[in-house]
Amino acid sequence: MGIDDITGKAQEFLNDNKVKEALDSQQAEDISDKLLDGVAGFADNLTGGKFSEQIEGARDAADGAVGTEK
Repeated sequence: MGIDDITGKAQEFLNDNKVKEALDSQQAEDISDKLLDGVAGFADNLTGGKFSEQIEGARDAADGAVGTEK
């Protein structure tokens, strides 16, 4: 199975109506929020809080790109 086959299967999967509904659910939004909060918190701790505003901005931008809150 080549990369084109894998890409095609992934596109088919993501275009399925049931998958779209699941990804647009509140549960998916909650999971993405927890994941983004964790990553942002880790990055903030790693940088000693020196880039808190930038990290929060990046977290918010990512949140707008995924989940149900746009």
